[in-house]
Amino acid sequence: MTQPFEFGLDTFGDITLGGDGRPLTHAQVIRNVVEEGTLADAVGVDAFGVGEHHRPDFSISAPEIVLAAIAGQTKRIRLGSAVTVLSSDDPIRVFQRFSTLNAASNGRAEVTLGRGSFIESFPLFGYDLNQYEELFEEKLDLFVTLVRADAKGEPVTWQGHLRAPLNNQRIFPPIEDAPLRVWVGVGGSPESVVRAARYDFPLALAIIGGNPARFRPFVDLYHRAFAQLGRPGQPIAVHSPGYIADTDDEAREDYWAGYKAMHDRIGAERGWPPMERASFEQEVTNGALHVGAPETVARKIVSTAKALGLARFDLKYSAGTIPHDKLMRCIELYGTKVVPMVREMLGSSLGTVEGAR
Repeated sequence: MTQPFEFGLDTFGDITLGGDGRPLTHAQVIRNVVEEGTLADAVGVDAFGVGEHHRPDFSISAPEIVLAAIAGQTKRIRLGSAVTVLSSDDPIRVFQRFSTLNAASNGRAEVTLGRGSFIESFPLFGYDLNQYEELFEEKLDLFVTLVRADAKGEPVTWQGHLRAPLNNQRIFPPIEDAPLRVWVGVGGSPESVVRAARYDFPLALAIIGGNPARFRPFVDLYHRAFAQLGRPGQPIAVHSPGYIADTDDEAREDYWAGYKAMHDRIGAERGWPPMERASFEQEVTNGALHVGAPETVARKIVSTAKALGLARFDLKYSAGTIPHDKLMRCIELYGTKVVPMVREMLGSSLGTVEGAR
């Protein structure tokens, strides 16, 4: 089976600035994200993702609700979580919420499951960080069991160590035209790459720093794992930050302040040094930041896609405090300029991917 190369946009609902220079409320940012997702559909983007976080600097803690609001105003675009933190959630409820979204959107739901790069959800929902790995492994195993049983129209029987077992139980609502489209998000752990292959899920690589080509060993590992399992491969996507404006200079200037503020805020929690402008420019020129005018960004996406053999590229277009009107222009340029350019540049070289689901 083949599938056309796909283009997505992701956001965490970063708290942006209003016209008066003050941060907008979380509620207003959520309403703005709905407007951004609606525009993405109108300009021809294939997928729109919102990521789950539980922090003051990001507005979205319930991705499915935001996606349902977008579903009511769109017709075509796929709607998914840029990340659902499965480790601190109930796999049955995650499945039910996305099955409900899938019904409300007429089959356009997808979910990206991850451990999350932030840990706020663990104490918030009463989980022990010492079980960080064990929680994800067991909950992913249950989620896989749910998806497979649902696809066959069968009840679920499952047993783990961290929750009560399931014995011949049905989960409702079922996925219409099953199976649910599921990605596993990975930030650079070889064990996570192999796990995604073992469960036969597509791989979503989060590349937020450094040259994307350095992730090629993970791609090769993913392919080797499928070969050793004797199964056809699954598609690979990349989630990377970026921003588009009418000129390179405008894009860099718009992006710099918000990106630095976000980087330094998170860095203060993690022991990173403040970002210098030279480091930012290096990331734009040779690193993971896909920032610039439409042709500049298109050429960099092509380079990333070819280096890693991608089936999809998701641009994380929000970054810190960049105002809503500029994000709307970025989305417009992505759909009307960048996507057509990339399709033309790729031609038949990456137009389809084998083994896509």
